[in-house]
Amino acid sequence: MAIRTLQIDRREFVKGGAIAGLTAAYPGLFRDGPNGQKKPNILLIMSDEHNQRVSGCYGNSIVKTPNIDSLAAQGVVFENHYCNSPLCVPSRSSFTAGKYASRVDVWGLTSELPSNDMPSIARRMTAAGYEPYLCGKMHYQETRRYGFIQTGGDFNNYPKSGRGKRDTPADIKEHNPISGRFKQFKTGDHGGSVQHDRRVTAGAVDFLAKRDSEGPFFLLVGYLTPHFPLVVPEPFYTPYKDKVPMPDLPTKVVPNLPTNYKLQRTGFEETDVPEPTVKFGRELYYGLTTWMDNEVGKVLAALRANPKIADDTVIIYTTDHGENMAEHGLWWKNCMYDHAARVPLVITWPKRWKGGQRRQLVSGHLDLVKTVIDIAGGDTPSDWNGHSMVPWLDDANHKWKDTACSEYYAQFIAHGIVMFRTGKWKYVYHGKPAENMTVERELFDMQADPHEFNNLADNPKYAKQIATLHQRMVEEVVGDPDVTEKRAVQQLAAGYPGAPPDDGKDPGE
Repeated sequence: MAIRTLQIDRREFVKGGAIAGLTAAYPGLFRDGPNGQKKPNILLIMSDEHNQRVSGCYGNSIVKTPNIDSLAAQGVVFENHYCNSPLCVPSRSSFTAGKYASRVDVWGLTSELPSNDMPSIARRMTAAGYEPYLCGKMHYQETRRYGFIQTGGDFNNYPKSGRGKRDTPADIKEHNPISGRFKQFKTGDHGGSVQHDRRVTAGAVDFLAKRDSEGPFFLLVGYLTPHFPLVVPEPFYTPYKDKVPMPDLPTKVVPNLPTNYKLQRTGFEETDVPEPTVKFGRELYYGLTTWMDNEVGKVLAALRANPKIADDTVIIYTTDHGENMAEHGLWWKNCMYDHAARVPLVITWPKRWKGGQRRQLVSGHLDLVKTVIDIAGGDTPSDWNGHSMVPWLDDANHKWKDTACSEYYAQFIAHGIVMFRTGKWKYVYHGKPAENMTVERELFDMQADPHEFNNLADNPKYAKQIATLHQRMVEEVVGDPDVTEKRAVQQLAAGYPGAPPDDGKDPGE
């Protein structure tokens, strides 16, 4: 079904006398930006599946990400920033809605937000006087855009059945034939992610080249790379051949994984990936990350080539979740280890924030949602999660909350997973894999154990710490994960009324 977008000329809008009514309805609509400044444009670039550790500005000396690194040099880098969910649809839907995925019943790839006309980041930006544009992927259902004006083409045509299921510990297999995804590893110019993102870049470049200085815009550029298929143009792969180290994988790690992650290794058919394939895949991922960075560079060049808007645009780079790259014996995302859940975030606006700054405390994507709207001078509903980081951007010594949560209720698990990070502690609740089993948890001291190899959860010494973290987690996501799990299972079993049958495609796409 085609998307119909109502567009009104701005001059006619003003002449028509609509200002008074809208100002009453939306008090922030015609407010100046922070500190009385002219409202800046906001360009938010969201890639897909970018492991934070595969970035030059985050300390990786092998990978080449010069364009993201240039943003970091001119802006503020957030060291411990987390996604809302380590999976595309829940992460992007949560970002759209300003709430944790469990609060809007978005469980997995087959889910959608409750209503197309619900409050969203795009609608709050409209209320703040912005035109909200989407160029690229946000994994929306084919008839929904949640207030965004589509530009550059149609990139969101995902059918949603609402269906899904739980696995059981009996489904775990120590050995599997490897997934067809690994057989797609190759160099070439026509990978699906690459072809998608060439179109996204073309749309974003065209938008920025033609944009004038009249009225602020919010442009969300949604890339698909460096998400698999790991098909990389040869020139981007060659620099990494035989240069990327193999994953650090102590022998005790895989046998001691929680049940949920053993189920994922089985479900995604990644238990027996040959070492040469692991090596090749990691090299390809580095190459695809550099390819993505090169596309980002084209968008930034188009912005800077337009003097009418270049100096008045806040640039934000982030991703929806990371990529495991065989760390902990896992591929893709779907887990709470930092290679999947911690993501890059760079915010650049030299007019206000001096470049080269770093923020060490913990933050999350729902904080970013509120930050974007705060920069715009807008307001958010009182029941949204997160906190604006603008005061922290203004003052590195600002008393920041130092917390983040992430949730996973999608495929190849026995029970939903919730992560709570604060300070040096990362607490992960896996629940009971089966009624005859005990609750599984993980607790990591991220200062002493940044690679998350030493689970402290079974040590009685940390029982009080775990009780405190669990209570704070429940308060943060506004719900007990065991209760939420029951609701998720019921909804996934029922699906959406009248939804088309599932197409049988790989559920990890």
